Amino acid sequence: MVGEHEETKTAFFDLPPEVIPFKLQSGEVLSQVRVAYETYGELSERADNAILVFHALTGSQHLSGWTEAVPGVQKWSDECQVGWWTAFVGPGKPIDTDRFFVIGANYLGGCYGSTGPSSIDPATGSPYGSAFPHLTVADIVDTQVALLDHLGIETLHAVIGGSVGGMMCLSLATRHPGRVRKVIPIAAGLRTTELQFIHNFEQTNAILGDPDFRGGDYYAGQHPDSGLALARMVGHKTFVSLTAMSERARSDVVAGSGPPGYVIRHPLESYMWYQGQKFLERFDANTYVRLMEVWQHFDLLAEAGETDLMSLLARCREQEFMIFSIDSDVCFYPDEQEEMAYTLRQAGVNKLRRVTVHSDKGHDAFLLEPSLFGPHLVATLEGEWDQYE
Repeated sequence: MVGEHEETKTAFFDLPPEVIPFKLQSGEVLSQVRVAYETYGELSERADNAILVFHALTGSQHLSGWTEAVPGVQKWSDECQVGWWTAFVGPGKPIDTDRFFVIGANYLGGCYGSTGPSSIDPATGSPYGSAFPHLTVADIVDTQVALLDHLGIETLHAVIGGSVGGMMCLSLATRHPGRVRKVIPIAAGLRTTELQFIHNFEQTNAILGDPDFRGGDYYAGQHPDSGLALARMVGHKTFVSLTAMSERARSDVVAGSGPPGYVIRHPLESYMWYQGQKFLERFDANTYVRLMEVWQHFDLLAEAGETDLMSLLARCREQEFMIFSIDSDVCFYPDEQEEMAYTLRQAGVNKLRRVTVHSDKGHDAFLLEPSLFGPHLVATLEGEWDQYE
């Protein structure tokens, strides 16, 4: 034990020869793929108690406990060491590891141990950088389905994901409908909205426009820190409500902080600058660009090879859905979950509930407030559908 946190450790899974080279939806291939993952609890004899959790955009495989370091990962900062969902996952917690076997895996394209742009390209012996291929949600999901095969799990008890992770849930549920019983997207949507598209484009341009980015081949020199910090500041304002942001901002201004030629005078400026600078310690710019692209071009229909949304979602008729909205969310507005619920019902998905969580913390509430989400998670994960009708 480290403090009150159980010590945990990242494991690694290399996709087997029968699926290598791994073909992506773009037509590009990877000659090797490694997935970094952590597990919590014990898999039942029937392998019927597994829950897969998809992380958000800049999350990791480390859901719960304390992971001191991950071999080969340079961006594992102090902020990464405590699991990002420790308040939710563990013995007696809403996702109870005394009952369930819980899996968290870093996305393909990530920077926390899964194959990504900062990984070594076996063809060159240097980091992939600009040579790393373009990805889709489906590509990421398929590497995690391969992990499930490796772990001996045919059908998940549930899949859970917040934000972009909720889009991963929808992809798995529609493209592999027989592999999951309960689907729990949190603060997510069926598509990338116009506002998200604009925000994502701004963030991508902030990084690409940094002279130190050098097309993505910066690992041997100065990293594009200015661009990545600016991208984080642009994104952060959609993750936290203005109320929460004002409360978090220090009453004083950190002396000497801020971009060259600008004197920060307001606590909110100081707070946002700090968020951008802190992010540099734990994330890679190429990974940010690639995952932003995944979100930007998310197309549930195209990735499933379908042309009709009703036909696609009809594949989910045997599944149970629990959809979470957050009333103060300005990243994935509640209208998006309302649209999701309506469209699923139109497609004949009858086992569906939607709950709106009332929080002043904005989009990030699903990371911070287990008391608001926990009872509904427990009811969905541990109960039978008819009990809650």
